[in-house]
Amino acid sequence: MAERVPEVVLYTREACHLCTHARDALRRLARDVEFELRVVDVDDDPELAARYGESVPVVAVEGVEVSTGRIDVAAVRRAVASAE
Repeated sequence: MAERVPEVVLYTREACHLCTHARDALRRLARDVEFELRVVDVDDDPELAARYGESVPVVAVEGVEVSTGRIDVAAVRRAVASAE
């Protein structure tokens, strides 16, 4: 049976330099730590846009927000490790 890998969701939006930095950092992290990355543009969903507003980027691991604004790669790494 295949082991399920943790899901990491990056909530982002267009023209957000911190979002681009977060996406790049998560892609680098994925070279060392196994997880499924899903990128969600909050502007595609009015509810998400209202919830996150200008707080993006937001990173959630298995549904738990672990980083907001400038990405905390160490916090994401710890959250992924504890979710495995």
